[in-house]
Amino acid sequence: FTVIQADSAERAESKLVATQIQPPIPRQQVNSSQAAPDYLLLKGALVHTLTDTKPVVESILIQGRSIVALGPDPMGAIGLDKDQQDRVRKLSLNGLQIYPGLIAPITPLGLIEIEAVRASRDTHEVGAFVPEVHAWVAIHPDSDLIPVARANGFTHAQATPSGEIISGHSSVFQLSGWTIEDLTIRRAVGLHLDWPSFRLSPQIGESSGPTRTSLEEQIRSRDRRIHEIDQFFDQATAYARAREAAGYTPEQSQLFPQDNLDPSAVQGEQTITNNGFILIPAWEAMMPVLTGRVPLFVRANEAAQIRSAIAWTKTRKMRAVIVGGRDAWREAEFLAEHNIPVVYEHTFTLPPRDTDAYDVQFSAPGILATAGVPVLFGEGMDRFGGANVRNIPYAAAQAVAFGMARDQALKGMTRHVAQVLGLDHLGTLEVGKEASLIAVDGDILDIRSQVKHMWIAGKAVSLETRHTRLRDRYQSR
Repeated sequence: FTVIQADSAERAESKLVATQIQPPIPRQQVNSSQAAPDYLLLKGALVHTLTDTKPVVESILIQGRSIVALGPDPMGAIGLDKDQQDRVRKLSLNGLQIYPGLIAPITPLGLIEIEAVRASRDTHEVGAFVPEVHAWVAIHPDSDLIPVARANGFTHAQATPSGEIISGHSSVFQLSGWTIEDLTIRRAVGLHLDWPSFRLSPQIGESSGPTRTSLEEQIRSRDRRIHEIDQFFDQATAYARAREAAGYTPEQSQLFPQDNLDPSAVQGEQTITNNGFILIPAWEAMMPVLTGRVPLFVRANEAAQIRSAIAWTKTRKMRAVIVGGRDAWREAEFLAEHNIPVVYEHTFTLPPRDTDAYDVQFSAPGILATAGVPVLFGEGMDRFGGANVRNIPYAAAQAVAFGMARDQALKGMTRHVAQVLGLDHLGTLEVGKEASLIAVDGDILDIRSQVKHMWIAGKAVSLETRHTRLRDRYQSR
């Protein structure tokens, strides 16, 4: 919004001065009138860098958005003189533990608020093949679920659309900001595909009569769906070849610039380039995954379904990530051989077969990690997926209790997620990386631990939620 101001003299000369209206400052963020210090020093905490080094008690020096030094004397390490050191704001975190900010993969957080209220659900788009859909445009910055996830350590999340077959591109957003433009840091980090199920059921439909579906028809239906997917990717590949033949490269795309794959430049259903090549949004949206710039997230849970999906992606030379992965532990060696990460969402679901051990889902992440498969922890895309983001650390803790290495569980919420999503500036605490981190009063994998401080891109973030507001309102009643 812009206010136009002019005094009498300026009116005579027809000169206008534009003054930008600033958004109101939330009460918890109001500070003194002094300018913010150039540096922030966090000292005395046990720092988990997740860079394969052991956690040690040391200090972290932050300038602006970035970590500039770590160690026992970070100010001396970068050569601050006495005057500069006097202006450094210092915060003692004795007894706390510092971790990189947690990242939630494959979640409807920001896209859904109350399952029973249709107007608050924006996770689906009409159509079986909608690769041009981007989740970031539907994120609700004022969602009450975002502060709840933040309060348990999450600084970023992967907002993911859902649908029938190809549901579109997911987006990564930080959990603090005024608008969707403030929140969104990567508008397209991967395309999402639901792979057809290989499960055959003799009991589909009624017990008798014409509505009963035979096993043969189930197989034909599955094969038709795979054929449809194949055809769609064949058409996308043909478009890519025509695009290349016209001399139009991904770097020139008006629809998806190379930096953030921004679809906002699309005008209507097609755009004609300078050399006459017609850009089609649906096919343009397929280019990043076909060229390997972003991975293909394939939802698959059964062992045969997982093996089929991976074999198919390998024939097309695409980067793949398995989502769901209920039976992925059965194919651990196969996944490790092809370097396929798994977003595991079933730590607390019931065993799928009556012959399975009670702890089959608890042990699965450890089996995958031991085989060399990068495991990411998620809570899925069901109606409570957004609300349950806060429970991801407990899934990781359960996996540790049943055999998973502790460092692998921590990486499954930080480093591995950042690597899969292409977020090189997140996931670990290193010099030069973004200062998105949390300070916890205990082990993040301990359900009793509480997050006491959070910084996103170097800025302190409030940990207030609707839960704390209700607690404060009623605790003295």
